[in-house]
Amino acid sequence: MRSSIVVLLIMLFLIPAAQSQIKVNDDVSIDLNGVFTTWFQYQNDFWFGRSDYKDWYAVQMLRFRPVVNYGENIKVVTRFDMGQGWWGVNNEPPSNPVNAPGQHQRPGSATGLFDNKDTHYFFHVDQAYVWFNVPSINTAFTVGRSQWLAGHRLVIDNQYDGVKADISMNNGSTLSFGWAFVASGVDGISTLDNVAPDWRGATDARNSYLYLANYNTRLQNFGNTDLDVYTFYYQDLSTNDHLAYIPNRLDYKRPRFTPQVSQLFGIGVAGNSKFGDLSLEWEANYLTGKDDFGNNGYGAALDMDINDGDLRGYNAYVRGQYAVSPAFSLGGFLGLGSGDPDGPWGGTGNVNKLRTAGFWYLTEVWEDSIMPDEEGITPQGLGAPNVRGYRELENTTAGQINFTYRPIPRLSAFFSYTLLRATEPIYAWQVDINEDGTPGSDHGPVQNVSAQDIGWEFDFKFDYRLLDGLTLTARGGYFDPGTAAGYLINGSDQWLDPAWELKGEVTFAF
Repeated sequence: MRSSIVVLLIMLFLIPAAQSQIKVNDDVSIDLNGVFTTWFQYQNDFWFGRSDYKDWYAVQMLRFRPVVNYGENIKVVTRFDMGQGWWGVNNEPPSNPVNAPGQHQRPGSATGLFDNKDTHYFFHVDQAYVWFNVPSINTAFTVGRSQWLAGHRLVIDNQYDGVKADISMNNGSTLSFGWAFVASGVDGISTLDNVAPDWRGATDARNSYLYLANYNTRLQNFGNTDLDVYTFYYQDLSTNDHLAYIPNRLDYKRPRFTPQVSQLFGIGVAGNSKFGDLSLEWEANYLTGKDDFGNNGYGAALDMDINDGDLRGYNAYVRGQYAVSPAFSLGGFLGLGSGDPDGPWGGTGNVNKLRTAGFWYLTEVWEDSIMPDEEGITPQGLGAPNVRGYRELENTTAGQINFTYRPIPRLSAFFSYTLLRATEPIYAWQVDINEDGTPGSDHGPVQNVSAQDIGWEFDFKFDYRLLDGLTLTARGGYFDPGTAAGYLINGSDQWLDPAWELKGEVTFAF
């Protein structure tokens, strides 16, 4: 019955899909847009030669964003994904658990109809909220699960439940405030500080909250800059069970020696400017917070940091593009993110963000955007949870030169070279190597063995617009790791083979 209702709702949305908008009556209309993407991935040596790593796979995702408009001042918005998954893989679990000796028990699905038929994930709702504008006070409200952003997605980029208010000012600027219910301390609705363990072992049921403010304006006399000034405060109250929402309850692995965030305050400024033929994207932010968990160890998989309870961090970058001609442009990037100045065994801990989905782009391999653990099954680079590299500008100082050539209106070619260094030293942590060259047991950081040379990367990207809305893409990257990259991912400099990737994409946006 539930599946039938879902299918019926989907069909109602798809009926008008041939049009961008359908008018139901004088007051109600429906807008529909979305995207279908297929990625063809070929990834090699993401472990730098420590073990065989050759992954060839294809992924697809169909995403819809229907909007129901009731007049000019009320909208109901949702965003959902359908048919998402790896090709050739049973993405939905079978209805009958595996009982064969030596195999793990798997949960059953509601029906056995699609067992062992390479089924994609059926349906997932990313956003669902009501938006309403109150003209008498020039304020629009959003209530429900929606997108939360700060700046250019370096520090906050996620879907959260909450309430936002956007106040339109007389000069065309917008002042926004928001409160988000980020997470419950346990998988339940209690707010007591000591309850029975949930399936993750969490016992402190108190919640995590985010408070966000943003001022957006346009500086017409300074490069027609679209300017955002933002600040936020995050608090995780569930500290009694020593499991922080970030990073312990994210259900994926962050880089080793990551602090547990119990409080985080951030302030930043971000903008897009244009001075003649020169376009600039830029941002700077500063973060300070607390790690109230008082760790005296790193955990079995070296997940956590040891620090004095104080957290600090920052990010700053500028990305430029200069149009030499209508067909050719030169670009560059300079940026850095803070690292741990005291090492992961004491002193102040480092923090570069609250939580992001990875849509901030720098390179194809070292920092490949779009994280599979945040927005579904989508491309990832060395920051993936199985490899555990950095994401965005975590402890990274980067310089890039690039150029874009458009020989015909439908075709663009992009090439870049990026040099990467660690802002603060990265320490070895894998000191015992077996006789066959495989890693031994994990240890803590080696205080007298460190490096800062992450490496360099060459990337390319070709986009061809075959039809209106339909784009074919070929892209890839070659990353040559330095000693610091080996320490970060393998704990040792014994394996430093280049990592490379080729990727094809078919994208239809409607």
